[in-house]
Amino acid sequence: QVSLLESGGGLVQAGGSLRLSCAASGRTFSNFAMGWFRQAPGKEREFVAAFKWGSDTTHYADAVKGRFTISREDAKATVHLQMSGLKPEDTAVYYCAMSKPLLPAFYSQMYPSRRTYDYWGQGTQVTVSS
Repeated sequence: QVSLLESGGGLVQAGGSLRLSCAASGRTFSNFAMGWFRQAPGKEREFVAAFKWGSDTTHYADAVKGRFTISREDAKATVHLQMSGLKPEDTAVYYCAMSKPLLPAFYSQMYPSRRTYDYWGQGTQVTVSS
């Protein structure tokens, strides 16, 4: 079993920055995907960013491209989401997610889908005030 623990959320003014972290523990895989999703009140959970372990290629939702950066620390089994230029519309609960092993072709098509990911963290609240 895999456990994911997010941290780093909080309250920030518009234009500010936050860094979220997601520490993974438990069973280890290769060729898996890691992603960040977010869910605002009354809205569906939406894709934010992702990458496939072992690849340098990252993917972002259009709404955060150029402002958010996903990165990892292999030795610590930790994934980060650096968020800058935050806007009130970025307010949401942010979730870290991890898949089981994926074929590259599947990942390249399905990385934005919630159904691609098998393990989820409990979420961390990000609130951006105007």
